[in-house]
Amino acid sequence: MAVGEIPRTCRNRHCPKCQSTAAQRWLEARQADLLPVAYYHVVFTLPAPIADIAYRNKAELYGLLFDVAAEVLLTIAADPKHLGARIGATLVLHTWGSALTHHPHVHGIVPGGGLAPDGKSWVACRPGFFLPVRVLSRLFRRRFLEELQRLHQTGRLKFFGEHAALADDRTFAAWLAPMRQCEWVVYAKRPFAGPAAVLAYLSRYTHRVAISNSRLIAMDERGVSFRWKDYRANKAGRGKPRYKAMTLTPEEFMRRFLLHVLPGGFHRIRHYGLLANGSRKSSLSLVRELLQAPPTAQAVDHARDDAQGAPPSTFVCRHCGRAMIVLQVFTRGQTIRAPPKS
Repeated sequence: MAVGEIPRTCRNRHCPKCQSTAAQRWLEARQADLLPVAYYHVVFTLPAPIADIAYRNKAELYGLLFDVAAEVLLTIAADPKHLGARIGATLVLHTWGSALTHHPHVHGIVPGGGLAPDGKSWVACRPGFFLPVRVLSRLFRRRFLEELQRLHQTGRLKFFGEHAALADDRTFAAWLAPMRQCEWVVYAKRPFAGPAAVLAYLSRYTHRVAISNSRLIAMDERGVSFRWKDYRANKAGRGKPRYKAMTLTPEEFMRRFLLHVLPGGFHRIRHYGLLANGSRKSSLSLVRELLQAPPTAQAVDHARDDAQGAPPSTFVCRHCGRAMIVLQVFTRGQTIRAPPKS
Protein backbone atom coordinates (compact mmCIF):
# COMPACT_ATOMS: atom_id res chain seq x y z
CA MET A 1 0.00 0.00 0.00
CA ALA A 2 1.42 3.37 -0.99
CA VAL A 3 2.08 6.06 1.63
CA GLY A 4 -1.01 8.21 2.12
CA GLU A 5 -3.31 5.72 0.38
CA ILE A 6 -6.70 5.24 2.03
CA PRO A 7 -7.14 1.59 3.12
CA ARG A 8 -9.96 -0.16 1.31
CA THR A 9 -12.24 -2.75 2.82
CA CYS A 10 -14.31 -5.42 1.10
CA ARG A 11 -17.40 -4.72 3.30
CA ASN A 12 -18.43 -8.35 2.96
CA ARG A 13 -20.39 -9.44 6.04
CA HIS A 14 -18.43 -12.71 6.20
CA CYS A 15 -15.03 -10.99 6.30
CA PRO A 16 -13.36 -11.48 9.72
CA LYS A 17 -11.52 -8.17 9.40
CA CYS A 18 -14.07 -5.75 7.94
CA GLN A 19 -16.81 -6.63 10.40
CA SER A 20 -15.07 -5.12 13.45
CA THR A 21 -16.44 -1.64 12.65
CA ALA A 22 -19.94 -2.97 12.03
CA ALA A 23 -19.83 -4.89 15.31
CA GLN A 24 -18.82 -1.76 17.21
CA ARG A 25 -21.69 0.25 15.72
CA TRP A 26 -24.15 -2.52 16.52
CA LEU A 27 -22.96 -2.76 20.12
CA GLU A 28 -23.25 0.99 20.63
CA ALA A 29 -26.84 0.84 19.41
CA ARG A 30 -27.62 -2.08 21.74
CA GLN A 31 -26.35 -0.25 24.83
CA ALA A 32 -29.65 1.60 24.92
CA ASP A 33 -31.46 -1.74 25.37
CA LEU A 34 -29.63 -2.95 28.47
CA LEU A 35 -31.72 -3.39 31.61
CA PRO A 36 -30.45 -3.31 35.23
CA VAL A 37 -31.08 -7.05 35.69
CA ALA A 38 -29.06 -10.27 35.43
CA TYR A 39 -28.62 -11.66 31.92
CA TYR A 40 -28.43 -15.35 31.03
CA HIS A 41 -26.81 -17.20 28.15
CA VAL A 42 -28.65 -20.13 26.55
CA VAL A 43 -27.56 -22.29 23.61
CA PHE A 44 -29.64 -24.49 21.28
CA THR A 45 -27.70 -27.00 19.15
CA LEU A 46 -28.79 -29.23 16.26
CA PRO A 47 -27.81 -32.95 16.27
CA ALA A 48 -25.10 -33.90 13.76
CA PRO A 49 -27.41 -35.75 11.30
CA ILE A 50 -29.72 -32.74 11.02
CA ALA A 51 -26.72 -30.43 10.75
CA ASP A 52 -25.63 -32.48 7.72
CA ILE A 53 -28.83 -31.77 5.79
CA ALA A 54 -28.90 -28.17 7.05
CA TYR A 55 -25.86 -27.36 4.92
CA ARG A 56 -27.91 -27.90 1.74
CA ASN A 57 -30.99 -26.23 3.23
CA LYS A 58 -29.48 -23.26 5.04
CA ALA A 59 -32.30 -20.73 4.74
CA GLU A 60 -35.00 -23.21 5.78
CA LEU A 61 -33.23 -24.96 8.66
CA TYR A 62 -31.33 -22.01 10.06
CA GLY A 63 -34.55 -20.01 10.04
CA LEU A 64 -36.33 -22.90 11.72
CA LEU A 65 -33.59 -23.09 14.35
CA PHE A 66 -34.14 -19.41 15.17
CA ASP A 67 -37.93 -19.58 15.33
CA VAL A 68 -38.20 -22.80 17.33
CA ALA A 69 -35.55 -21.74 19.85
CA ALA A 70 -37.37 -18.44 20.39
CA GLU A 71 -40.75 -20.16 20.62
CA VAL A 72 -39.44 -22.60 23.24
CA LEU A 73 -37.95 -19.83 25.38
CA LEU A 74 -41.10 -17.71 25.25
CA THR A 75 -43.41 -20.70 25.86
CA ILE A 76 -41.58 -22.14 28.87
CA ALA A 77 -41.06 -18.69 30.39
CA ALA A 78 -44.77 -17.90 30.03
CA ASP A 79 -45.72 -21.10 31.88
CA PRO A 80 -46.72 -20.21 35.48
CA LYS A 81 -44.94 -23.38 36.67
CA HIS A 82 -41.61 -21.89 35.63
CA LEU A 83 -41.60 -18.09 35.37
CA GLY A 84 -45.05 -16.95 34.25
CA ALA A 85 -43.83 -13.90 32.37
CA ARG A 86 -43.30 -12.50 28.88
CA ILE A 87 -39.56 -12.34 28.26
CA GLY A 88 -37.27 -10.96 25.58
CA ALA A 89 -34.36 -12.63 23.82
CA THR A 90 -31.59 -11.80 21.36
CA LEU A 91 -30.49 -14.83 19.32
CA VAL A 92 -27.25 -15.04 17.35
CA LEU A 93 -26.58 -17.80 14.80
CA HIS A 94 -23.28 -19.69 14.80
CA THR A 95 -22.60 -22.42 12.25
CA TRP A 96 -19.02 -23.35 13.16
CA GLY A 97 -16.93 -25.19 15.67
CA SER A 98 -13.46 -24.07 16.72
CA ALA A 99 -11.87 -26.17 13.93
CA LEU A 100 -14.17 -24.54 11.31
CA THR A 101 -16.36 -27.64 11.12
CA HIS A 102 -20.09 -27.30 10.41
CA HIS A 103 -21.83 -27.03 13.79
CA PRO A 104 -25.06 -24.95 13.60
CA HIS A 105 -26.37 -23.57 16.89
CA VAL A 106 -27.84 -20.35 18.27
CA HIS A 107 -26.66 -18.36 21.27
CA GLY A 108 -29.38 -16.58 23.22
CA ILE A 109 -28.86 -13.59 25.52
CA VAL A 110 -31.90 -13.27 27.78
CA PRO A 111 -32.75 -10.84 30.64
CA GLY A 112 -33.43 -12.70 33.88
CA GLY A 113 -37.15 -12.04 34.09
CA GLY A 114 -40.09 -10.63 32.19
CA LEU A 115 -43.36 -8.76 32.30
CA ALA A 116 -46.27 -10.26 34.20
CA PRO A 117 -49.26 -11.28 32.02
CA ASP A 118 -51.14 -8.13 33.03
CA GLY A 119 -48.13 -5.96 32.17
CA LYS A 120 -48.19 -4.26 35.57
CA SER A 121 -45.17 -5.81 37.27
CA TRP A 122 -41.75 -7.28 36.58
CA VAL A 123 -41.31 -10.99 37.38
CA ALA A 124 -37.69 -11.84 38.19
CA CYS A 125 -36.31 -15.37 37.88
CA ARG A 126 -34.67 -17.13 40.80
CA PRO A 127 -31.12 -15.91 41.56
CA GLY A 128 -28.65 -17.90 39.46
CA PHE A 129 -31.37 -19.94 37.69
CA PHE A 130 -33.32 -18.98 34.59
CA LEU A 131 -35.32 -21.91 33.14
CA PRO A 132 -35.00 -25.74 33.46
CA VAL A 133 -32.68 -27.00 30.74
CA ARG A 134 -34.27 -30.41 30.36
CA VAL A 135 -37.71 -28.91 29.80
CA LEU A 136 -36.26 -26.57 27.19
CA SER A 137 -34.47 -29.45 25.49
CA ARG A 138 -37.49 -31.75 25.26
CA LEU A 139 -39.79 -29.07 23.89
CA PHE A 140 -37.10 -27.89 21.45
CA ARG A 141 -36.65 -31.44 20.14
CA ARG A 142 -40.39 -32.04 19.69
CA ARG A 143 -41.19 -28.72 18.04
CA PHE A 144 -38.17 -28.76 15.72
CA LEU A 145 -38.94 -32.28 14.47
CA GLU A 146 -42.60 -31.36 13.93
CA GLU A 147 -41.66 -28.34 11.84
CA LEU A 148 -38.93 -30.25 10.01
CA GLN A 149 -41.49 -32.88 9.03
CA ARG A 150 -43.78 -30.13 7.79
CA LEU A 151 -41.01 -28.66 5.64
CA HIS A 152 -40.44 -32.08 4.09
CA GLN A 153 -44.14 -32.62 3.38
CA THR A 154 -44.37 -29.27 1.58
CA GLY A 155 -41.33 -30.06 -0.58
CA ARG A 156 -39.14 -27.27 0.79
CA LEU A 157 -36.16 -29.51 1.61
CA LYS A 158 -33.56 -30.52 -1.00
CA PHE A 159 -31.38 -33.63 -0.77
CA PHE A 160 -28.23 -34.51 -2.67
CA GLY A 161 -25.54 -37.20 -2.74
CA GLU A 162 -25.70 -39.61 0.17
CA HIS A 163 -28.89 -37.94 1.41
CA ALA A 164 -30.79 -38.18 -1.90
CA ALA A 165 -32.91 -41.09 -0.62
CA LEU A 166 -34.36 -38.86 2.12
CA ALA A 167 -36.60 -37.22 -0.49
CA ASP A 168 -38.89 -40.24 -0.04
CA ASP A 169 -41.48 -39.74 2.72
CA ARG A 170 -41.06 -43.18 4.33
CA THR A 171 -37.29 -43.05 4.22
CA PHE A 172 -37.31 -39.62 5.78
CA ALA A 173 -39.70 -40.71 8.54
CA ALA A 174 -37.47 -43.69 9.36
CA TRP A 175 -34.40 -41.43 9.36
CA LEU A 176 -36.12 -39.06 11.81
CA ALA A 177 -37.11 -41.80 14.28
CA PRO A 178 -33.78 -41.97 16.18
CA MET A 179 -33.80 -38.17 16.53
CA ARG A 180 -36.86 -38.45 18.73
CA GLN A 181 -34.99 -40.62 21.23
CA CYS A 182 -31.56 -38.99 21.50
CA GLU A 183 -30.83 -36.05 23.77
CA TRP A 184 -30.63 -32.62 22.13
CA VAL A 185 -28.01 -30.28 23.52
CA VAL A 186 -29.56 -27.23 25.16
CA TYR A 187 -27.86 -25.53 28.07
CA ALA A 188 -27.97 -22.34 30.06
CA LYS A 189 -24.89 -20.70 31.53
CA ARG A 190 -24.70 -18.81 34.80
CA PRO A 191 -25.69 -15.13 34.65
CA PHE A 192 -23.25 -12.55 33.36
CA ALA A 193 -21.38 -10.35 35.83
CA GLY A 194 -23.54 -7.39 34.83
CA PRO A 195 -25.14 -5.62 31.87
CA ALA A 196 -21.75 -4.35 30.68
CA ALA A 197 -20.49 -7.93 30.48
CA VAL A 198 -23.32 -8.74 28.08
CA LEU A 199 -21.95 -6.31 25.53
CA ALA A 200 -18.41 -7.57 26.04
CA TYR A 201 -19.65 -11.09 25.30
CA LEU A 202 -21.73 -10.07 22.31
CA SER A 203 -18.77 -8.26 20.78
CA ARG A 204 -17.13 -11.66 20.30
CA TYR A 205 -20.17 -13.31 18.74
CA THR A 206 -22.35 -10.95 16.71
CA HIS A 207 -20.30 -10.08 13.64
CA ARG A 208 -17.50 -12.66 13.72
CA VAL A 209 -17.70 -15.46 11.14
CA ALA A 210 -15.88 -18.79 11.54
CA ILE A 211 -12.43 -17.42 12.44
CA SER A 212 -10.74 -14.16 13.41
CA ASN A 213 -7.37 -12.93 12.23
CA SER A 214 -5.92 -13.32 15.72
CA ARG A 215 -6.24 -17.11 15.46
CA LEU A 216 -4.19 -17.34 12.25
CA ILE A 217 -0.62 -18.47 12.89
CA ALA A 218 1.02 -18.90 9.48
CA MET A 219 0.49 -19.49 5.77
CA ASP A 220 3.42 -21.27 4.15
CA GLU A 221 4.31 -24.24 1.95
CA ARG A 222 2.65 -26.59 4.46
CA GLY A 223 -0.69 -24.79 4.32
CA VAL A 224 -2.70 -22.53 6.63
CA SER A 225 -2.09 -22.90 10.38
CA PHE A 226 -4.44 -21.60 13.05
CA ARG A 227 -5.26 -22.03 16.74
CA TRP A 228 -8.31 -23.99 17.87
CA LYS A 229 -9.82 -25.16 21.14
CA ASP A 230 -9.92 -28.87 21.89
CA TYR A 231 -12.95 -29.00 24.18
CA ARG A 232 -12.88 -32.79 24.45
CA ALA A 233 -9.33 -32.86 25.79
CA ASN A 234 -10.25 -30.21 28.32
CA LYS A 235 -13.31 -32.13 29.52
CA ALA A 236 -11.40 -35.39 29.76
CA GLY A 237 -9.12 -33.84 32.36
CA ARG A 238 -5.99 -35.41 30.90
CA GLY A 239 -3.95 -32.25 31.44
CA LYS A 240 -3.56 -31.57 27.71
CA PRO A 241 -3.61 -27.94 26.58
CA ARG A 242 -6.97 -26.67 25.58
CA TYR A 243 -5.51 -24.60 22.72
CA LYS A 244 -3.88 -26.48 19.86
CA ALA A 245 -2.57 -25.71 16.38
CA MET A 246 -4.06 -27.14 13.20
CA THR A 247 -2.64 -26.96 9.67
CA LEU A 248 -4.88 -27.42 6.64
CA THR A 249 -4.19 -27.25 2.93
CA PRO A 250 -5.36 -23.95 1.38
CA GLU A 251 -8.15 -25.79 -0.42
CA GLU A 252 -9.42 -27.47 2.75
CA PHE A 253 -9.15 -24.25 4.73
CA MET A 254 -11.25 -22.37 2.16
CA ARG A 255 -13.74 -25.24 1.96
CA ARG A 256 -14.28 -25.13 5.72
CA PHE A 257 -14.57 -21.35 5.76
CA LEU A 258 -17.09 -21.32 2.90
CA LEU A 259 -19.28 -23.79 4.80
CA HIS A 260 -20.38 -20.82 6.89
CA VAL A 261 -21.32 -18.34 4.18
CA LEU A 262 -25.01 -17.54 4.70
CA PRO A 263 -27.72 -17.13 2.04
CA GLY A 264 -28.17 -13.61 0.73
CA GLY A 265 -30.34 -11.44 2.97
CA PHE A 266 -30.36 -13.95 5.84
CA HIS A 267 -30.30 -12.23 9.27
CA ARG A 268 -28.00 -13.95 11.75
CA ILE A 269 -29.01 -11.69 14.67
CA ARG A 270 -32.70 -11.64 15.64
CA HIS A 271 -34.74 -10.26 18.53
CA TYR A 272 -37.89 -11.77 20.03
CA GLY A 273 -40.50 -11.06 22.70
CA LEU A 274 -39.90 -7.84 24.61
CA LEU A 275 -36.87 -7.15 22.41
CA ALA A 276 -38.68 -7.62 19.08
CA ASN A 277 -37.97 -4.71 16.75
CA GLY A 278 -41.60 -3.66 16.40
CA SER A 279 -42.22 -3.10 20.11
CA ARG A 280 -38.75 -2.88 21.67
CA LYS A 281 -38.86 0.82 22.51
CA SER A 282 -42.24 0.75 24.25
CA SER A 283 -41.55 -2.56 26.03
CA LEU A 284 -38.19 -1.44 27.43
CA SER A 285 -39.65 1.89 28.50
CA LEU A 286 -42.37 0.07 30.46
CA VAL A 287 -39.87 -2.32 32.05
CA ARG A 288 -37.63 0.54 33.18
CA GLU A 289 -40.64 2.27 34.69
CA LEU A 290 -41.59 -0.87 36.62
CA LEU A 291 -38.00 -1.36 37.78
CA GLN A 292 -37.79 2.33 38.70
CA ALA A 293 -34.62 2.54 36.61
CA PRO A 294 -33.82 5.69 34.63
CA PRO A 295 -33.12 5.26 30.91
CA THR A 296 -29.52 4.89 29.87
CA ALA A 297 -27.62 7.79 28.35
CA GLN A 298 -27.73 6.01 25.00
CA ALA A 299 -31.52 5.66 25.19
CA VAL A 300 -31.84 9.40 25.91
CA ASP A 301 -29.63 10.20 22.93
CA HIS A 302 -31.71 7.95 20.66
CA ALA A 303 -34.94 9.56 21.85
CA ARG A 304 -33.51 13.01 21.17
CA ASP A 305 -32.41 11.97 17.68
CA ASP A 306 -35.87 10.55 16.93
CA ALA A 307 -37.51 13.78 18.06
CA GLN A 308 -35.23 15.79 15.82
CA GLY A 309 -35.85 13.54 12.86
CA ALA A 310 -32.28 12.25 12.72
CA PRO A 311 -31.66 9.10 10.68
CA PRO A 312 -31.85 5.94 12.87
CA SER A 313 -28.71 4.29 11.51
CA THR A 314 -25.20 5.06 10.34
CA PHE A 315 -24.39 4.60 6.66
CA VAL A 316 -20.89 3.53 5.72
CA CYS A 317 -18.95 4.26 2.54
CA ARG A 318 -18.36 1.00 0.70
CA HIS A 319 -14.96 2.26 -0.54
CA CYS A 320 -13.23 3.66 2.56
CA GLY A 321 -15.39 2.18 5.35
CA ARG A 322 -15.96 5.53 7.05
CA ALA A 323 -19.30 6.84 8.30
CA MET A 324 -21.12 8.93 5.70
CA ILE A 325 -22.55 12.38 6.46
CA VAL A 326 -26.31 12.56 5.79
CA LEU A 327 -27.11 15.69 3.77
CA GLN A 328 -30.81 15.10 3.18
CA VAL A 329 -33.46 12.61 4.30
CA PHE A 330 -36.42 11.71 2.07
CA THR A 331 -39.57 10.81 3.98
CA ARG A 332 -41.91 8.05 2.85
CA GLY A 333 -44.04 9.15 -0.07
CA GLN A 334 -41.85 12.11 -0.97
CA THR A 335 -41.03 12.41 -4.66
CA ILE A 336 -37.32 12.22 -5.47
CA ARG A 337 -36.17 14.63 -8.19
CA ALA A 338 -35.18 12.83 -11.35
CA PRO A 339 -31.70 13.41 -12.84
CA PRO A 340 -31.50 16.03 -15.60
CA LYS A 341 -32.08 14.78 -19.12
CA SER A 342 -28.95 14.43 -21.22
